Amino acid sequence: MDIKKIRILEKIAIYILLIIIALCVLIPVIWIVLSSLQEGNSLFSSTLIPKKLTIKHYINLFKETDFPLWYWNTFRIAIANMCISVVITTLTAYVFSRYKFKGKKAALITVLVLQMFPSFLAMTAVFILLSKLNLLDTFTGLILVYSAGQVPYNSWLVKGYFDGIPKTLDEAARVDGAGHMTIFLKIILPLAKPIIVLVAITNFMGPWFDFIFPQLVLRSQNKRTLAMGIFDWIQKGANDNFTMFAAGAILVAVPITILYMFLQKHIVKGLSAGAVKG
Repeated sequence: MDIKKIRILEKIAIYILLIIIALCVLIPVIWIVLSSLQEGNSLFSSTLIPKKLTIKHYINLFKETDFPLWYWNTFRIAIANMCISVVITTLTAYVFSRYKFKGKKAALITVLVLQMFPSFLAMTAVFILLSKLNLLDTFTGLILVYSAGQVPYNSWLVKGYFDGIPKTLDEAARVDGAGHMTIFLKIILPLAKPIIVLVAITNFMGPWFDFIFPQLVLRSQNKRTLAMGIFDWIQKGANDNFTMFAAGAILVAVPITILYMFLQKHIVKGLSAGAVKG
């Protein structure tokens, strides 16, 4: 068998593998979407495509539950965490990438060690600290927990990207009279757009799907997040209404899907560049 035939067979095998992986990903998504649109309460149907499609489960989700409130609470927390984390992370990474100071190496090692431990290991300490600061059952307390917990890993990732930006640009800007903040805002940040987009999305996704910390910090009914609200809804008997649950799952996935669709190029570039340059 000649080399050309071998290469053709390799390509065919790769495409078959990719098709199988795509089907494994898409079939559950298509199934849950169709399930949310079918009549009745069961996820099972006698046909591949339901005979009659309806959006009543989406309507009932807003009428019979506090889903809009859970959605709004989670959205506010995610946006606030994203903004605060991006600011803290980029500033921290810029300091470690561009400044020289005593204890820099020890600080970097400390950050590296901290990112090795899951944040939920500190749940008891977090609870006591927030209790002492009167921040239990507040969105502020929860946002502080998220923002602080995501700084170590993100700082290392962003620092790796900043290290790949030539320092000659900084020197040229200083010759023209630019200060550190001007260099950071007008030179570094525009060039680091891919990694910043990646950090922003990951910090948005954290609170969006998290259940552990909201359950620890929040107590009031009107402050529940999506994860808390849906879990409580299931506990109270919503497991008899799978189609409405499917509708809720689709709505939860919508914001993340939209973000990935529009920012896919920046995400891929940020992941590859940050990993290589770090």
